[in-house]
Amino acid sequence: MFERREDETLLENDPADLPPDGHVVFIGRIASPWTSREDCPKNMRAARETGRTAAILIDKPYRRGLQNLDRASHIVILSWLGHAPRNLIVQKPRHAAEPKGVFSLRSPARPNPVGLHIAKLVALDIEEGRIEIDAIDVLDGTPVVDIKPYYASTDAFPEAAIAGSEEK
Repeated sequence: MFERREDETLLENDPADLPPDGHVVFIGRIASPWTSREDCPKNMRAARETGRTAAILIDKPYRRGLQNLDRASHIVILSWLGHAPRNLIVQKPRHAAEPKGVFSLRSPARPNPVGLHIAKLVALDIEEGRIEIDAIDVLDGTPVVDIKPYYASTDAFPEAAIAGSEEK
């Protein structure tokens, strides 16, 4: 359970209690060195700084979809952050002076707790369904929703920025 901070707003209905409408399936799990929220890095930059690697374990029915993934140097991983609250629509981050709408944050607490991670592909074993990656910022056992190749030519925007932030 999470503790709501002053100035935070909850949704009227918790999305976790609503009937599913997307029929999303998990295609595997992340084998991460992180077993507690306290130890888990806040983002991929911090995860890389630890020097700890991770793996994605793909379930057997989806392994053929890994064919040719090794052409990519980096991959985009979409994960399901199921431990996060889903009914928090306005959040007050510890580092922020004022509350912010969930869609202006990278927080895992959101109506659909989908995580977005870009990792370096270190090794791929299609038969075993194992993708070795350079780092990850989620807990061990986190479900994987999807994997896509990262294309620097179309996915990177060097001029991208967040107003009022040091993040670029």
